[in-house]
Amino acid sequence: MNETEIYKLLGHVKISFYRTETLKTITNDLKMPSQIAKELNVSISQVSSALSDLKKKDLVVCVNEEVRKGRLYKCTDLGKEVANLL
Repeated sequence: MNETEIYKLLGHVKISFYRTETLKTITNDLKMPSQIAKELNVSISQVSSALSDLKKKDLVVCVNEEVRKGRLYKCTDLGKEVANLL
């Protein structure tokens, strides 16, 4: 991915407090949305929306998509690259 595309992704993340903080929270960790919400003191729905947006941009991935409860999310390599620029 070239520098211009990285900066577009960075801008997409930075315009949202929830996307920014969610990405920072899971940069080096596997976490459930409820854990992220508790750490950030925001609602789970806000975190879920942020995770959905980040997932569409290939910045995060759900490692256990098949389960209904207890889903775990982590950053992709691209997500880590963007998080390091935050």
